[in-house]
Amino acid sequence: MFHATTILAVRRGNQVVMAGDGQVSMNNTVIKANANKLRRLADGKIIAGFAGSTADAFMLFDMFEKKLKEYNGQFVRAAVQLAQDWRSDKILRRLEALLLVADKEKTLLISGTGDVLEPDIDVHAIGSGGSYALAAARALLENTKMTPRQIAEKSMKIASDICVFTNDHFVFEEL
Repeated sequence: MFHATTILAVRRGNQVVMAGDGQVSMNNTVIKANANKLRRLADGKIIAGFAGSTADAFMLFDMFEKKLKEYNGQFVRAAVQLAQDWRSDKILRRLEALLLVADKEKTLLISGTGDVLEPDIDVHAIGSGGSYALAAARALLENTKMTPRQIAEKSMKIASDICVFTNDHFVFEEL
């Protein structure tokens, strides 16, 4: 598990929102409180967030964008190819990050172990506070008519109240 962050994606209807907290920690020390761990890729058609090493994540964002171009914007194929390269390359295999990516239709988790996972429900989360945000978002998605943005805001707040590696300086990206 990667510590020091919470990244959450919530999807309802034709809307998807990704949220990330701003805390960067090194061991038990907060280094930065307002980092942005989300990016728009592919001319704004994809939103992505990361948990783990910042430098590794930025490299993976760049590689994912290259795969998207190589495969003419085919979201799932680009994700699978990135995961294959990540797992099989001796240098890439050492990267310590997870990516959560979303387009208008799908949300995917991409890992260095070769995983490309699409959640069964319309929420997914990564990072040390991910399970708290995920539980809150699932409950809100199933039991309210809140918008994805409202669900993301409330779920991130709950995660930040529970997880010491998550703060309440949130950034949101929406499609």
